[in-house]
Amino acid sequence: MRLFGGKNRRIIERISEAAARGAGYPANTERPDAAQLETARPDVANNDAAQPETAQPDAGLFGFAPYAPEEAEATADTGYSYWRSTLRIFFMNRTATVFLCVIAFVLLFTYVQPHLPNQKDPVLIYNNPETGIQIRNMPPGDEFWFGTNSIGQDLWSRIWQGTRTSLFIGFTVACVEALLGVIIGILWGYVRKLDFFFTEMYNIFDNIPQTLVLILISYILRPGLATIIFAMCLTSWLTMARFVRNQVVIIRDRDYNLASRCLGTPTRRIVARNLLPYLVSVITMRMAMAIPLAIGSEVFISYIGIGLPVYMPSLGNLITSGIDKMMEPALRYQLLFPTAVLSVVTISFYIIGSAFADASDPKNHVM
Repeated sequence: MRLFGGKNRRIIERISEAAARGAGYPANTERPDAAQLETARPDVANNDAAQPETAQPDAGLFGFAPYAPEEAEATADTGYSYWRSTLRIFFMNRTATVFLCVIAFVLLFTYVQPHLPNQKDPVLIYNNPETGIQIRNMPPGDEFWFGTNSIGQDLWSRIWQGTRTSLFIGFTVACVEALLGVIIGILWGYVRKLDFFFTEMYNIFDNIPQTLVLILISYILRPGLATIIFAMCLTSWLTMARFVRNQVVIIRDRDYNLASRCLGTPTRRIVARNLLPYLVSVITMRMAMAIPLAIGSEVFISYIGIGLPVYMPSLGNLITSGIDKMMEPALRYQLLFPTAVLSVVTISFYIIGSAFADASDPKNHVM
C-alpha cells in the first residue's frame, strides 16, 4: 500500500511549504539546524544571562489563599429556608391568620376553663336550695351563663368539657391517620414490589363504607372513647395513603432522585430530603380535614344512639340532646351553643389547613 504517492504526496508538500513560510523561510529552501543558528548568532544563546533579573513580588502583598470548603459553599448559599418561607407565605393570608388566632384561643380556653374561678361541675345536677327541685331548662343568666339542660346540669361547663372530648378524638384520629397514611403511602409509592399488595388492600378496605364500620364496631365493642377512636382509625388512613402514594409516584423518578440513588444515597435520606417536602401540603391538608370529619362522625354516632355514654359530655351528645328541643323556641339555646362551637372549630381548621397547604408547597416559595 502506497502511503505517500500521488495526491497524498502533493498534500504533504503543500503543508511543508506553509510551515516554512510561517517560520520565515522561503519555499523550497533548506531550514538551518540548531548548530548553524548558534554559529550565526552567538548572542542569542546567552540571551537569558544578558537580561536583568526580574523583580520578585512582595510576600506580604501576595500569597496563596487557603482552601476552605465551608466558605466555598457559603458563596452559593441563597439563605433559603423551607419552613421560614412556608410561615411567611402563610401569615400573608390574613383570613387564615385570624382563624388561627380564633382556634388558638378556643384550644387554650378549652383546657384553661376548668381551672378558672367559679366554674361548675359539668356532671353535677344542680337543685334549687329552697325547694330541692332540679333547676331544669333554665335560660342563660348570671348564675348559669349558657343555661341548664333538662336535668339541671350547667351547659357552660358541659360545652367546654364536650369540646375537650371532641378535640381529643379529632386530634388522635388525625395523628393516627397521618402516621399510618404517610408510612403506607410512601411504601406503596416508592417500593414497586409492594404496589400490588397495597393496591389490593386499599380496594378491600375502600369498598367498605366507613359509616358501616363505625356502626358495627360500636355495636360489637363496649361504647366508649377508645371504641370510637379505634373504629375511626380503622379505615381513616386510606385517603391519606392514596394521596401520598400518588404524589410519591409523580416525583420518585425525577432527575435529582435518580442522581441520589446513583450516588448511593440512603433511602431514608432520599425520603426525608427529596420526598417529604413535597408531601407536607398533602399531609397538612388531610390532617386539617380529619379533625372536623372525626368530630362530625362522633356527632353522627351519638345521634343514632351508639356513641359516647350520656354521662360523658361531648359535642355529639350535646347536639343530640339539643335537637330534641329544637321545636321549642325557649329551649333552642341548648342546640345553638354547641352547634356554634362546632362550626367555629370546623371552619377554622378547614381554612387554616387550606392556607397552610398552599404555603407549604415549594412551588409557591418565590424568592
